[in-house]
Amino acid sequence: MDRSSLFQLIQEQLDPEQTGFIAVENFTSLAEHHELQLDPSKLEMLLALVQSNEHGHVCYQELIELLSSKRSSSFRRAIANGRRTLQREILLDETGLGVYKRFVRYVAYEILPCETDRRWYFHQSRLCPPPVFMAIITIVQIIVFMCYGVMLNKWVLQTYQPDFMKSPLVYHPRHRAQIWRFFSYMFMHVGLEQLGFNALLQLMIGVPLEMVHGILRISLLYMAGVVAGSLTVSITDMRAPVVGGSGGVYALCSAHLANVVMNWAGMKCPYKLLRMILALVCMSSEVGRAVWLRFSPPLPSSGPQPSFMAHLSGAVVGISMGLLILRSYEESLHKQCSWWVLIFSFITFLLFAIFWNIFAYELLGVQIPPPP
Repeated sequence: MDRSSLFQLIQEQLDPEQTGFIAVENFTSLAEHHELQLDPSKLEMLLALVQSNEHGHVCYQELIELLSSKRSSSFRRAIANGRRTLQREILLDETGLGVYKRFVRYVAYEILPCETDRRWYFHQSRLCPPPVFMAIITIVQIIVFMCYGVMLNKWVLQTYQPDFMKSPLVYHPRHRAQIWRFFSYMFMHVGLEQLGFNALLQLMIGVPLEMVHGILRISLLYMAGVVAGSLTVSITDMRAPVVGGSGGVYALCSAHLANVVMNWAGMKCPYKLLRMILALVCMSSEVGRAVWLRFSPPLPSSGPQPSFMAHLSGAVVGISMGLLILRSYEESLHKQCSWWVLIFSFITFLLFAIFWNIFAYELLGVQIPPPP
C-alpha cells in the first residue's frame, strides 16, 4: 500500500465526516487487523500515541505527520508515551546484526541521548539518502589542497606563498566585493595540519550527525558557521584574510559537545569524559596555532596572515543554532519560537555585517594591505 492509498484508507474508514479527529477504538481496530502496513516500531509508536489520549480521539493531522515521518511534536509525545507502554530490550542487546546495522547502532549511541530516540532511529534508518554532504565537502577540500600543493611544491604554511593568496577562493578584505569568497575560502587551507584536523572532524563528527539529523539541517549548520566565520573576520580583524573550513567544523563540534554536556546522563558513548577532554584540547590547540600564525608568523610574509576569528564565531554558531538543531531530533524547527529568534538574530548579524563591509572600511580609514 502506497502512502496516498494509506492516507485515503485512514480518512475513509476513520474520519469519513472529515471532522479532523479519529476515535481511538477505530484506529486501534484498524491497526490490529493489519490493514496498516507499517514497520513494527512505527506502528507501536502510533498505538502508544492514540491509546494514551484522554479524550477518546486523536488529531488526524498528527497521525498523518507521523505516518509521513515528518518532524513534529507528535513524535515527541508518542515516544514519551511509548517509553511507558513499549517494553523492549535495549538496542545494545540486539544480536544478529549486519555490518551496516551495527554501524547505525554505533551512530545512534554516539549522537542521541535517549534510548527511545536511538531505537526509533535504528529501526527507521535507511541508506537513501546517504550522508553525502560532509563527504563531498571533504573530498573537494582535499582535491583543492593537492592541486595547490603540487603547483606550489609546498605542503605546510602555504599562505606564505604569494601565488596561494592570489587564489580566487581565498577571502581577502581587498576583494570583499566578490561575494563568493565569503563561502569559497572553506576549500583552502594553511597546510596539511589544518586540512587533516578539519577533515578528520568532518568525517568523525559531521557524517554521524548528518546520518541522524539529515543533510538539510547539518549542511545549514555547517554553512552558517562558514559564513559567520568570514563575516566576523571582516568586522573584528579587518586587515586579515581567511582560509580553511574551521568555521563550519567548529560549528559542528561545538554543537555536538554542548549536546553531550547537556545530556550527559543519557549519552552512552564509551569513554565520553576522556573523549570530551581530548576534543577540547585538540580544538583549543588548533585555535592557539591559528593565533600564533596570525600574530607571530614564523616566516616573512607580504601581509597579515589568516585570522583565527572564524574558529570562535563557528563555535558560537554551534552553541546557539547548532545545539537547538541537535536537540530537536524528529521535531519541527519552524514550530519552535527559539528557532525563529535564532534566525532573526542571524539575519540581523548578516545585515549588520553587510553594511559594515560597505561603509566601515572607508569611515574608519582602515589601511588594507594589497593582495599579493
